[in-house]
Parts: sequence; structure tokens; C-alpha cells
Amino acid sequence: MPASAYDEPPQEEGGIDLRKYFWLVYKHRWLLVGCAVLSALCGVVLTLLTTPVYQASMTIQINRDVDKFVNVEGVEQADTRSAEFYQTQYELLRSRALAERVVKDLGLQDDEKFLTADVVPPSVRLRRLIFSNGPASPMNADLASRQGAAVGRVMGGFSVSPINNSTIVRLSFDSPDPVLAAKVVNGYADAYIAMNLDRRYESTGYAREFLEERLQQLKVKLEDSERELVAYAESQGIISAGEAGNQTLTMSNLSNANSQLSAATTERVRAELLWKQVENEGAESLPQVRDNAAISGLRAKQLNLAADYSEKLSIYKPGFPEMRQLKAQIDEIDRQVTEEIEQVKKSIKAQYETAVEQEKKFKELVDQLGAQVTDFRNRNIQYAILQREVDTNRSLYDGLLQRYKEIGVAGGVGTNNISIVDRAQTPWGPYKPNLKRNLMMALFFGLAAGAGLAFLREQFDDTFKSPEDLEETLGLPLLGIIPLAQKGVDVADALQDKHSSMAEAYRSLRTTLQFSTSDGVPKCLFVTSSRPAEGKSTTTMMLARNFAQLGLRVLLIDADLRRPTLHEYLKLSNSQGLTNYLAGATMPPEAFQRSEVEGLTFMACGPTPPNPAELLASSKMLSLLSIATQKFDLVLVDGPPVVGLADAPLLSSIASATLLVVDAGNTRKGIAKAALKRLLFARAHVVGAVINKLDTSSQSYGYGYGYGYGYGYGDDSYYGYGADRKGGAVEGDAKQQIGQDRAAASA
Repeated sequence: MPASAYDEPPQEEGGIDLRKYFWLVYKHRWLLVGCAVLSALCGVVLTLLTTPVYQASMTIQINRDVDKFVNVEGVEQADTRSAEFYQTQYELLRSRALAERVVKDLGLQDDEKFLTADVVPPSVRLRRLIFSNGPASPMNADLASRQGAAVGRVMGGFSVSPINNSTIVRLSFDSPDPVLAAKVVNGYADAYIAMNLDRRYESTGYAREFLEERLQQLKVKLEDSERELVAYAESQGIISAGEAGNQTLTMSNLSNANSQLSAATTERVRAELLWKQVENEGAESLPQVRDNAAISGLRAKQLNLAADYSEKLSIYKPGFPEMRQLKAQIDEIDRQVTEEIEQVKKSIKAQYETAVEQEKKFKELVDQLGAQVTDFRNRNIQYAILQREVDTNRSLYDGLLQRYKEIGVAGGVGTNNISIVDRAQTPWGPYKPNLKRNLMMALFFGLAAGAGLAFLREQFDDTFKSPEDLEETLGLPLLGIIPLAQKGVDVADALQDKHSSMAEAYRSLRTTLQFSTSDGVPKCLFVTSSRPAEGKSTTTMMLARNFAQLGLRVLLIDADLRRPTLHEYLKLSNSQGLTNYLAGATMPPEAFQRSEVEGLTFMACGPTPPNPAELLASSKMLSLLSIATQKFDLVLVDGPPVVGLADAPLLSSIASATLLVVDAGNTRKGIAKAALKRLLFARAHVVGAVINKLDTSSQSYGYGYGYGYGYGYGDDSYYGYGADRKGGAVEGDAKQQIGQDRAAASA
């Protein structure tokens, strides 16, 4: 068997408890309904008192591009391809200048009906009548004042609404007069078109004057630049017709000379290298010598003679005539070979000298042509500058002249990029005030205000609204939930009816107390509350009656020495009781009274003493409870409230357990927490709390299935104690336990 009665049921995790919000709405339903009805009535009254306003609308089209024939670029350079163009047009429509034009065109400054039309709220009109000397006629004012008033009314009632993804714009005007509304908005469109044409004509005239002045200036400048160009050409001897050809020929000759100089330099370098080789190494190794046919033939002949000379030298002496003749022939051939080599050397040297001369010649030619080109360029720099200035001035002059001619043609063409799509018709009915919309808005704001007030009430309401609220605030196990008696039902009758939800709730509390401690029902249970009238006496009496019905010997003590009430519920005498015993005037058995409930003994309070706290703090009170717990199976003590009195903490400190009764909807959380703090400070064993007078009819989760008292008689399944729906199992177990306790006491 569990040792604690606080066996918490599974809690729902996550999500939003919509039942809680439904309960809050139901709880404050009359506040919400009242705010909604009051707001709706105010909305209807204000709507009916408001002057009807008619709105006339028309549409115009604003084209991005006008005809190219008159759209002379540079005359009125508006960026019609961007959003800025349309935004500019919208601002022009809203401008004061256009409003003044509308007033002037329609003569609204002299229209008394227009000037006296008023669309201000009724409250404002009422204040004007109360705090003014009477409505002055606007026609008595001067013309400037009337024009200002008319312009203000026109601008105040006019609106511009561009239609998305199109070039169509809707123009609207609000007025109490439907005919006047259509008249003004149509006049707005006409004035806007006329103003646009005027702006274009004015811009064209300004452009014509501007171009005439610029053309005269450019003409003078062009003539001056041409005269300066001619004078410079004459002073430098430049003939413009042939200068380009001369420059091209000179550049061509210079290019050819550079090419020839490059070839001559290459040839000179080659000849110079060949000549240096001849000077340093001789000419014998040159290809010109090796490949020379004459030299090769002489050397072959010389070799034959040398071979013949060597052969005969073995026979003849060198001085022999034949030998001298051979030697002379060999020497002659050597001389001829040397002469041939010298000829080759002279030829190479001549080629080198020729290459040097050729290079020098082309270099002089290149220098001469380069000087001519440089001189030509120097003379033509200033000429080119002057020529460009002449060309630029002529181009500007021709362009402005062409535009001037175009403007002259376009100035007489009255085209426009604005056109009317649909003109405004006289509206058949007012568009505001809208009764249906105002009523819906009033209901919405009324419900919102009601919800806000309900929220504030909930925030400022510091009472216990639900069992969960009590558990979270006090941190005590919830042992019982006693419902509030229904309207028209007497509490005494509900307590006597064992099938009532209230009687069933007390039986469920009895069952819970049997499991509140490891030893079962506390032998001495002190019942108290934080403040008076929370139902502690009724709870004590019902517990005593229910436990006695289980066969327990129950002693009920009325220890509320200040306001005793239990004797009235039990219809017993209060002539003597607890105070008599504590004062030493009687013994406990003499103060006990038997009630009509079998097994229930009652000890009344007795005469009200002047010093209740001193009596309860005496040792006799502790002795009484000690004797009573030995003689009776259960002692129930009904005590005074905790807050403001010392009685309850004293009794809670000597009782086996304490039960705190809390009045739902009336007991403030701060008071209950203070009471619990005092009990705990007195070292009281607070086994749990009972929430009393809970209005289960307004609970979103329902009483029967939410707390287990509506399904059937004796249903304690909510607490998980396994009792059947008749309550028989619990009563049987309790009686069996009582018998075991009595047997143990006798032994």
C-alpha cells in the first residue's frame, strides 16, 4: 500500500491546453458579451450620426512615351522610362497648384454649398456649436480666404490611386454632395491635362529662346575658329588639299630608307667581320681562297714539281742545272699563288669599304627624311588643333540648328501623353460610413477590450482557480476537491444526500486520508484554514461522519474557541465541552456527547473563554488528545483559522497531522502561503490540502470526468486507489484494518 496520498496522475506534456482558454472565456463570458454589445452600440450610434460621404471616381491613362514627332530630346528631358516619372505625376496631381486651378476653373470659391459642406465627426460639430458664437457664413469672407478654404477642401477630399501593373490611375473625390463629388473629380482630370499641355508649351518656348541664343553664339565661334585656321595655314605654308598626300609619300620614303639602311648595315657588318678575319688569320683559310680554281691549279702544279724535285734530289745535286730549273719553276708558282691571294684580299677589302659607304649614304638619307617628317608634324600639330575646333563648332551648330527647326514644327502641335479613360458618374449611394464594416470593427474591438479586461482580472485575481493552481502554489498534496453547491440547492440537503457530488467528494477525501501516511489514517487529525468561512468545520464534520460510517470510533472536538459552530450542525448542546475541561471544571467523559451517527462522539466547545490561546497551550489539551487517541480510532479536531491567531499553530503542533482547507475563488494565495508558513514554523505535520467550494460548472475539463465525482456513486478511480464504483472494497478494507488495530490494542 502506498505511503503517500499524493500519487500524482500522469500529466499531459507539450502543446497548448485549449480547455483552459475555453474555461477562461466561459468564466468571463458576460464581461466579453457586455464589452462587445457596448462597443457595437457605440459603433452603430457613431455611424448613424456621421454625415454620409459620397465618393466619385474616374480613371486616366498616363503614357510613358509621347509621339516621337513632338518628343524632342533635350527640350523636356524627363526620364519617362523610370518609376520616378510616375511618382512625379502623382505628386503633380496632389499639388496645391493643380488644386488652385481646379477651384478657379469650377468657381468653387463662390460655391456656398461646397464651402459649407462638412464631413467632420458629430462630436467635433457639437464642440464648434458650443464653443463658438454660431456658424459664420463662409461667403462673408474675402476672396483670398474663400479661395484658401476651397483649395483646402479640394485637397482634403481628393485621392490618387495607381492601378498596379498598368498605366491607369484612379482619381477619387469625397464629398457630402454626390453631384459635387463627380463634378470636382472630372474637373481635376481636365485641369491636369490642361496643366500638362501648358507645361509642354512653356518648355517648348523656353527651348526655342535658349536655342536661338546658343545658335548665335556658336555661329560667331565657328566663324572665328575658321578664320584662325586659315591664317595659320597661310603663315606655315600648309596647303590642306595636298598635305595629306605629301605626308604619306615622305613617310613611305622614310620607311624604304630605313629598310635599305638596315640591309646596308647588315652587309657592312658581314664584310667587316670577313675583313677582320683576313687581317687576323690570313686569307689562306677563307673559302674564297680554298675554292679558287686558279690557286688550286697552281698548287697542284706546285705539288707535282715538288715531287719531281724530291725524286731527282737523290740523283742530282741542288746546283745541277736541271735541279735549279725545277726550283725556279716552284718559286714562280709560289709567287703566282701569293698574287692570287692578294687579289682575293683586295676584293674582300673593297667589298668592306663599299658596304661602309653604302651604310653611310642610307643613314644620311634616313636622317634627312626624318627631319622632314618631324618638321611636317610640328607644323601640323597646331593646324590639327585648329581643325578639330572648327569641326566641333560646326557639329554643334548643325545639331542645334536641326533641333531648332524641329521645335519650330512641334511648337504648334497640341499633343498630350495623358488621356481620360472613364469619366466620373454621380455616385448612387454613400461609401462611408459603412455600417456593416463599422459594426464588425466595433465588435472586434469590443471583444478585444473584453479579453484585455478579462486578462487583467485574471492577473489581479490572486485566488486559487483550480486544483493544479493550489498544488503549484502551496506545494502540498491535493487530498480532496469539494465542489460548490449548485444554485438553488441547500448545502445541508446536498450533504445529507449520499448520491450528491458534494457527499461523494467528502467520501473521496475520506478514502484519500486512509493513504495519507504509511500508518493509514492519522490518529489525531487537526483541520484548519487560513481564514474564516472556508469550510473547515463542514469538512471536519463530514469526515467524522464518513469515518464513523466505516465503523470507526470517532471523536469530533470543536476546538474553535472563538466561533464554535459544530454543535449547531449536529444539533447538540454547547453548554459544556472543551473549555470546561481545560478550565478544570469537568472531566472528558462528562463533556462527551453522542451524536445520531453511530460511532461518532462529539466534544463541543463549551462557553467561549476570554483567553483561548492560553487554554489550548495548557498541558490538559495535550493530555486530552493523548487519552482520546487511546480510546478512539480517530480524533478529529476542528480548529480556528491560522492567520491572525495563535490557536491554530498550537493545535497543529500537538496533533498527529494537519489538513488545510482552502476556499477556491476567495482565499488569496498570499494568505494561504502565510498560513502554511505559520503551520510549518510550528512544526506541524501538514499531510495535504483540500480545495473547497470549487465551481466545477465553469471548469473547462468538466467535473464528472475531470475529478471523478460525476460518473457514479463512490468513484475514487481518479486517485488510483483501486476502489470499486460502490465504495464497498474501501469500506471493507478499512473495517478489517480497524479490527486488527483494536485487537492489537487489547493485547
